[in-house]
Amino acid sequence: MKIESLPEFIRNMVLPAPRDGMFYQCLGCGHEFGIVKLLYTCPDCGQVLMLQDGNFENLKKIPGSTWRDIFDYRKLLTLPSLKGIYRYHEFIGPVMPLESIVYLGEGHTPMIEANSWMQNQAGLRFYFKNDGQNPSASFKDRGMASALSYIRFLLGQGHLSDVLAVCASTGDTSASAALYASYLQPHVKSAVLLPHKKVTPQQLSQPLGSGARVFEIPGVFDDCMKVVEALSEAYNVALLNSKNAWRILGQESYSYEIAQDFEYDMDNKVIVVPIGNAGNITAVMNGFLKFYETGVITSLPRIIGVQSTHADPVYRYYSQPDESLRKFVPVTVQSSVAQAAMIGNPVSMPRVIHLVNRYNQVSGKQHVYFVHVPEQSIMDCQLMANRNGHIACTHGGECLAGLLKSVEKGYVTSNDVAVLDSTAHALKFSGFQDMYFSREFPAEFEIVPNPDLMNHPVLVKPESVLKYPAPGKPLDAADFALFVNGVSRDIAKQLQIEPTS
Repeated sequence: MKIESLPEFIRNMVLPAPRDGMFYQCLGCGHEFGIVKLLYTCPDCGQVLMLQDGNFENLKKIPGSTWRDIFDYRKLLTLPSLKGIYRYHEFIGPVMPLESIVYLGEGHTPMIEANSWMQNQAGLRFYFKNDGQNPSASFKDRGMASALSYIRFLLGQGHLSDVLAVCASTGDTSASAALYASYLQPHVKSAVLLPHKKVTPQQLSQPLGSGARVFEIPGVFDDCMKVVEALSEAYNVALLNSKNAWRILGQESYSYEIAQDFEYDMDNKVIVVPIGNAGNITAVMNGFLKFYETGVITSLPRIIGVQSTHADPVYRYYSQPDESLRKFVPVTVQSSVAQAAMIGNPVSMPRVIHLVNRYNQVSGKQHVYFVHVPEQSIMDCQLMANRNGHIACTHGGECLAGLLKSVEKGYVTSNDVAVLDSTAHALKFSGFQDMYFSREFPAEFEIVPNPDLMNHPVLVKPESVLKYPAPGKPLDAADFALFVNGVSRDIAKQLQIEPTS
């Protein structure tokens, strides 16, 4: 739809105008810094930063109903800059001119309701939000669209030139960073650091295909992250991990989309997200808080953060009921099928602590919960979901396992409606499915395949058929008829189906 076709009352509000007012704020010392220079940690105390909008109070002057109209009418437009996460421009990047926005098709991923069998198993209605249907097949594209759009803006303003973007990754971040950086060639190039043999072949192929320099490092993600942090402190590079506050800002779009898809009714809603580097749960909480404070939504959903028992530092922190006794202690991770969550020292932990306190305070009660689940449940739940019409990754399986655990603990009831974050496409983790079906999981994963969830291809080659077609060697008509009839009868016998006559 064209702007001039919109109703007159909304026409002048749909196209956002860029404005100043954004700044970095340190979660440690509280100091504020301008945004003309890329910062990742506080120059004064070294703590992580969050992006703030100095004009946020002005957003509250616009009625929530008007914001809802703005977003809903923007949905009708065909402008690329407003088709993705910047549909919510004023809440994500109000400084951004529309011509700086990088849009590769990210955002507005579908929410697919579970079938009746799955809902009966869980005891409530729930959906998977398929963030694997983003361009690089993961939720990381939300944050990367924000981070690279801002880099593009700085390039256009002359504050940056010839950027080398770097990140550490368990797979999805590197794929997304390499993709978005490649769109801005030749002004932006990318280099990614991966833990050696800790990334699936499918994920490894993505940054290679996008032309990034790929470096494999012995150890796990936390080790790669330390190297990347050292690079960002000593060299002129742009860090694209979730330490980058622009990444977190873009990932807030996940919350805004859910609210819009539920027509802004968040009563009795529960959002279940996996925790890796803790950027995603941070963004989800902050996004819903912004919408609540401006009246776009009138209630806050509960948030459930899920971790594997093989990498659960956030769960352990919150398992101490006495807030005054809580102390964050990094953990040594074990092998996990939820590879993006295999992080023992999440860089966004200070953001999590800050926002959980604020979220619960604004809610007037505990509204954020944490659970941990075994690897067995993660893998079984992924397979169960995908046998019932979904394309959930292992982290989607982790969320389903977390939902079931939350029902068991009473954090979620049959009156609720849950949204589960499937952060990436199932095909990225097909190797784990192969190991499950072939009973080849290494012992350290602590996964024993359930025969009811296993599946194998069956070679059909009946003894009654003497000749088979081959590439470049077709059968003659008589032999081909014998081949088709013989194979058909064998398949029908194995499927136990009867002929029609």
